[in-house]
Amino acid sequence: MWRNTEAPADSFYEVRPECSDIPKSKFKIRAGKTLSTRRWQAAFSPEGRLDIASVLSRIQRGGVHPSIRGEVWEFLLGCFDPKSTFEEREQLRQRRRVQYARWKEECRERDSHVGSGKIITAPIITEDGEPIQDPLVLMEATSNGGAENNEHRVQVPLDKEVIEWKLTLHQIGLDVLRTDRTLVFYEKQENLAKLWDILAVYAWIDKDVGYCQGMSDLCSPMIILLEDEADAFWCFERLMRRLRGNFRCTEKSVGVEDQLQILASITQVLDPKLHQHLETLGGGDYLFAFRMFMVLFRRELSFGDSLYLWEMMWALEYDPDTFSMYEEPGFPTEKNEGSKGKVKSIRQFGKYERENMKNGCKSSEAPLPITVFLVASVLKDKSALMQEARGLDDVVKILNDITGNLDAKKACSGAMKLHKKYLKKAKKT
Repeated sequence: MWRNTEAPADSFYEVRPECSDIPKSKFKIRAGKTLSTRRWQAAFSPEGRLDIASVLSRIQRGGVHPSIRGEVWEFLLGCFDPKSTFEEREQLRQRRRVQYARWKEECRERDSHVGSGKIITAPIITEDGEPIQDPLVLMEATSNGGAENNEHRVQVPLDKEVIEWKLTLHQIGLDVLRTDRTLVFYEKQENLAKLWDILAVYAWIDKDVGYCQGMSDLCSPMIILLEDEADAFWCFERLMRRLRGNFRCTEKSVGVEDQLQILASITQVLDPKLHQHLETLGGGDYLFAFRMFMVLFRRELSFGDSLYLWEMMWALEYDPDTFSMYEEPGFPTEKNEGSKGKVKSIRQFGKYERENMKNGCKSSEAPLPITVFLVASVLKDKSALMQEARGLDDVVKILNDITGNLDAKKACSGAMKLHKKYLKKAKKT
């Protein structure tokens, strides 16, 4: 593979023969730039401590070789502390697997489809918690060896939170069947069931958010990259720590609206003519960019390119305290005033995060996610066309036309430039 200095990565994610019209990956495995297995293994000390700085610089230049993506992502997403040893990580991995098994068993006790290898695609209860005796539901239940029938012999009133969870299970099933169906990987029922199980368990433990459309697109790569279901779950759980605010809804608003408002503010500063035109068209709420935020460009890029974009994003905004912040609520980061302990080398932070630190972003203010600047860079690139749009339908069409034509590397470079420009302008105001 490494003899070819620009080998395509598509072969690692096999596409079904009949799906020939999907976008081809622009991501190339480049010797000397892409993080290789050899370079990855060399970054660990004999005890297993990771030199994260050398890894970040390589990922920012050329992404991660597909054969090691899963284990690299576990560090990028904060599943593991780069300062930990091989032994400490293995102990933590085993504890997490036990925890996931407990949660999954809790779910199985409430609905026997969980862990059965089956998924459901029709409602199984009413909003009052009564079982639905629909033929499709009965067929799905009895295909599970009759377990569901036994479950309903004695009707026990369900708690509100159990009812709300059960009401989402068929929606998860419908979304699972639509997720990455161009990939050969999902021709296997066991892989579909694994995706459904993880999303069902997550919806149970995160009751504030539950399940929302789009989560299956975020979880799917984890299933493909990490063979163990529990490991994939924890990687997804860490990703949701970053993104769950987008999915939290109230009667008055949708979580992602906060990021859309930030996008509007950034565009107003960096491209005032475009912002004014969008407001004139009635698009000042920037809802046309909703999808890019919710599924992190999964619709705009090929499967392989979306993974490439994600790992570059995470490497750019990497914070070495992420693991501690997740594992120990209230943990004082090294960037916060008054924190104790050895100050980390700035090289251990991603390039985007270093820019925030250099420009004195206050620790009390949450830094703007790089996603906002990625979307802003897409709008900037299409600014001339969008300023000619006569209506929001034209805006949506222009953005839809980037599908298959977006370059992940250029988008990241554009985001970094806009971020730097925005910080300079923000300093002056």
